[in-house]
Amino acid sequence: MSVVTRIGRFAPSPTGPLHFGSLVSAVASFLDSKQSAGQWLLRMEDIDPPREVPGAASQILTQLEAHGLLWDKTVLYQSDRMDSYIDALDQLKNNGLVYPCQCNRQRIVRLGGVYDGQCRGLQLQDDNATLRLCLGDNTQIQWFDDQIMGRVEQNLHSDVGDFAVRRRDGLFSYQLAVVVDDEFQGITHIMRGSDLLDSTSRQIFLQQCLGYRQPEYAHLPVALNRDRQKLSKQNHAASLVTGRESVNLWTALAWLQQRPPLALQRLEVGEILNWARSHWQSQAIYPSMPTSAPEGY
Repeated sequence: MSVVTRIGRFAPSPTGPLHFGSLVSAVASFLDSKQSAGQWLLRMEDIDPPREVPGAASQILTQLEAHGLLWDKTVLYQSDRMDSYIDALDQLKNNGLVYPCQCNRQRIVRLGGVYDGQCRGLQLQDDNATLRLCLGDNTQIQWFDDQIMGRVEQNLHSDVGDFAVRRRDGLFSYQLAVVVDDEFQGITHIMRGSDLLDSTSRQIFLQQCLGYRQPEYAHLPVALNRDRQKLSKQNHAASLVTGRESVNLWTALAWLQQRPPLALQRLEVGEILNWARSHWQSQAIYPSMPTSAPEGY
C-alpha cells in the first residue's frame, strides 16, 4: 500500500516583510511537514494589488532563506493562477451555487457581517457585482477536528451567511483562491494562525461544493503585541531584524513551547532547524498558551 506524502505549505501575502508572528507560522508548518519527511511548499498570495507592497514578495523569500526555511518545488504565485479561479467559479455557476449581489459594504456592516441572502432571487447581471456562494435553505453546520484547537463547529447560516467568492471589483476572494490552490498543490496538512480559524468552515464547504479533498488543519495561537492586537503588517508589526536569524528561530521555538536549549541560539540556522526537526512536538502547543510576543518583537 502506498504511503501518502505529507504536504504542508506557507502562504504569505506580500503586504510587507515577515514579522515574528509570520515567522512562527512558517517555522511550525515547516517542522510539522519535515519531521514526517514531507514536503513544505511556498505560495505567494498576491491577488489583492491594492494591499500589496512593491518588493515585499522578494523580501519575504530572502527572509525565509536567511532563516533556513527552504521550500520544496517552485514558488506558486496566485497572480499566475487566474484561469484556475475562473474555472472553479464557472463550475460553481454551472451547479447553480453562485449568484450576483448588489449590496454594498455599508449594508453588510449593518447586518453585523452576516449576509441575509437578499439578492438571491433577483437574477442580477454578473458585471460589477459581488458573486456569493449560496448556502441553500438548510442550516449548514460545518465541523472539523483541529490538531490544536480540538473539535471546531460553525453554523455558516447564522455566523457567516452567503459569502463572497468574487468581489465587486473583479478580484477573487481569499476563500476561493486558497481552496483552489490547496487542491492544486495537493496540500494534506495546513498549520496556520488561529486568526484564520473562522475561515476554515467556509473553505471546507467550498471544498465539498467543488469535489475537493479536505486537508487536516491545525491552528496556532496568534502572537499579540503589547496592546493585545494581533502581530500583523496592518498593526505595524516590526520586520524581523537581519543578522538575528538564529535568535529569531530560537525565540520562535520557545514561543511554540518546544523548549530549545539556550545554547542553541548561538548555532547556525541549519543546526537549529536540525535540532527542531528531531524534537518537534506539535502536541506541546495549546490554544491557551501565552500569546504575547517576546520583548523586542
